[in-house]
Amino acid sequence: MKAIQIRATGGPEVLELAELPIPVPGPGQVLIRIEAIGVNFIEIYFRKGTYKAALPLIPGSEAAGTIEELGSGVNGFKIGDMVASVSVLGSYAEYALVPAAQLVKVPVGLSPEKAAAAMLQGMTAHYLAHSTYPLKAGETALVHAGAGGVGLLLTQIATRIGARVITTVSSEAKAELSREAGASDVILYTEQDFEAGVKRLTHGKGVDVVYDSVGKTTFEQSLNCLRPRGLLVLFGGSSGPVPPFDLIQLSSKGSLYITRPTLWHYVATRAELEWRANDVLGWAASGQLKLRTEHVYSLTDAAQAQTDMETRKTTGKLLLEP
Repeated sequence: MKAIQIRATGGPEVLELAELPIPVPGPGQVLIRIEAIGVNFIEIYFRKGTYKAALPLIPGSEAAGTIEELGSGVNGFKIGDMVASVSVLGSYAEYALVPAAQLVKVPVGLSPEKAAAAMLQGMTAHYLAHSTYPLKAGETALVHAGAGGVGLLLTQIATRIGARVITTVSSEAKAELSREAGASDVILYTEQDFEAGVKRLTHGKGVDVVYDSVGKTTFEQSLNCLRPRGLLVLFGGSSGPVPPFDLIQLSSKGSLYITRPTLWHYVATRAELEWRANDVLGWAASGQLKLRTEHVYSLTDAAQAQTDMETRKTTGKLLLEP
């Protein structure tokens, strides 16, 4: 099979096309023929060595495809099922293994491209809005990178609940996408200070929660946008890691809370995985959740896909196809 392999950490050039044996499923595993692969920032962190992994490495974890072979002890799935997962073992490839416990079936009528586009970012948006800070109707959330993949889905899910969503984006084109997703107010951070904008829009009260995937460049002002006892949800760091921070500032700014969640702790049980995946895939299949696929790249163009994502030239979801 063709696969993208990393033999040394570094820039996009370390993503090399390789010919490798098709893996064989072990107990509890399923072999899938991959039809669509999700591209995510975590793969860039592994490529750079920010996150450590044994090399050589086939990057990736998110994909949708068709079951080709079942390992021993697998129940509830059959050869030919269309499935999706965020626990695909090396998804930048034509075939990959998935633990059956981390696999979900794709609803009839939903394409593998849509399924792959929905899984990681959709379930991330789901846990952010339903669990990390369970939004309620009438509450106000600030969502950074409002036109990004998670941002667009989180805005839709939050507005479904009845919350008011304020977003930050870098351009008027991205602002329009954010408004289409349901944002009540959009701040162009390239033209105005977002902290001042949030305080103006909330009449100085601040927001209940800030969902921040940017990190270094937004962290301090994100805290300043919160109401007393508000929560900063730092779920990414596209601008770099947050600098060292003295927790005493949380008291002086209003007895604030900070959390640094990750999806894996919110799909740790089969029940939670099925709840989030079935909600997200079901909403996508019925059209209640609009998925924006920015671009579909060939597997051989994985380096270009990561470059485009890293330079923040894109909106919505990026996919690879074998």
